[in-house]
Amino acid sequence: MTTPELPVLPPGFLFGAATAAYQIEGAADEGGRGPSIWDTYCRTPGRVARGESGDVACDHYHRYPEDVALLQELGVDAYRFSIAWPRVLPTGKGEVNPEGLAFYDRLVDAVCEAGIEPVATLYHWDLPQALEDEGGWRVRSTAEHFAEYARVVADRLGDRVRRWITLNEPHCAAFVGHAVGRHAPGTREGTPALAAAHHLLLAHGLAARELRDSAARHGRPAEVGITLNPERLVPATDSAEDAAAVDRAETLHNRVWLDPLLRGHYPENEAATWGPMADGSYRSPEDAATIAQPLDFVGINYYRPVHVRHAPLPDAATRTAVDIGVEQVPVEGVRHTTMGWPVVPESFTDLLLHLHRQYPELPPVHITENGSAEPDVPAADGRVHDEDRVAYLRDHLSALADAIAAGVDVRGYFVWSLLDNFEWAYGYDRRFGIVAVDYETLTRTPKDSYHWYREMVRSHRERRDG
Repeated sequence: MTTPELPVLPPGFLFGAATAAYQIEGAADEGGRGPSIWDTYCRTPGRVARGESGDVACDHYHRYPEDVALLQELGVDAYRFSIAWPRVLPTGKGEVNPEGLAFYDRLVDAVCEAGIEPVATLYHWDLPQALEDEGGWRVRSTAEHFAEYARVVADRLGDRVRRWITLNEPHCAAFVGHAVGRHAPGTREGTPALAAAHHLLLAHGLAARELRDSAARHGRPAEVGITLNPERLVPATDSAEDAAAVDRAETLHNRVWLDPLLRGHYPENEAATWGPMADGSYRSPEDAATIAQPLDFVGINYYRPVHVRHAPLPDAATRTAVDIGVEQVPVEGVRHTTMGWPVVPESFTDLLLHLHRQYPELPPVHITENGSAEPDVPAADGRVHDEDRVAYLRDHLSALADAIAAGVDVRGYFVWSLLDNFEWAYGYDRRFGIVAVDYETLTRTPKDSYHWYREMVRSHRERRDG
């Protein structure tokens, strides 16, 4: 049996690995960190499987040197991590927590000393609870406080961090959190969820200005981007109704983010998608220019395609911002991960080409997350022989190479995730890591996928450096 060839990416391509603060750090009550909406959500009965939380997670707060050593052994060019807003500003504003900034100083120093570029995400869903108590993302002041937080972090870490991601997946923060209710803060809302989406975009624009202003003040380079999770949406049938359903879903998942960011206005079919909910009462005329700050790159997180069909709307009294007359249908005839997600690598190529065609103004792209959750049962030898994850990564990197060959400007790829971790409402039974974590002992064990990805990076570097 021959080993499949490794995908070939362009010479300047960047390889990395990604994590998120609440999913790995732990130390929830240490170092002056304030509570976040995820701390509150996890303590609400019935919200998270088995009542689990990120209180300890992977204990990265104390074990980061071990994790940086794993990154160094992996051979990646870059490490994408997130900064916990409540660790830096415990109430989201005002007094800065010096212990919190000191932790990220130590982490960034360790990453740089390992010869790896640190790529910092400012917001991966852990809003300080004190700001949620004041209205959270539903109110404009939260976006203004986010800009303050961005300035504090950039002034402290900008001498070593040059690549910044303002927000991770604002779709999940706004709609999964405020309309589906499956993420913190766990509400089911209409217009307030759309207000949250707008204020997240406004926060991005304000923070982008602060990041660039900080870089200019200190004479430092800075690249600013945002990470989105656009969907590859496929109609269940060839009917006109299902085509219209896809159009509405494109607005909910893709256009409501990309149109304001790249074109300075919201999509034209807002009213057709949301009806009276999209009243715009939360917007100011000057917001459009603030949101449409120049982007050095766009991060894209991608896992699977979504097949949809037309569905009737619920009663107006119970309708939320995700109730747009669309329902998801199963994708048949393919393997599914433990998340229940279909594995269709060619859909990755399709999405990137779709965005490339729809948005000629799209800046360079980095794939900031891609990976799979698998059963990961340790074998008798103590190792995790995760062949399905290896196949997933290989096939998706090949699909990415096809998109690049077709003209899409993709500059980098970050595997999700370095470590098994707290998987939000699923708790700890969904494992995405290329490194296994024993949650009893916190022992780290590289899986076969770790070794495969290391070989992928090594072979790429050999071709690159020739």
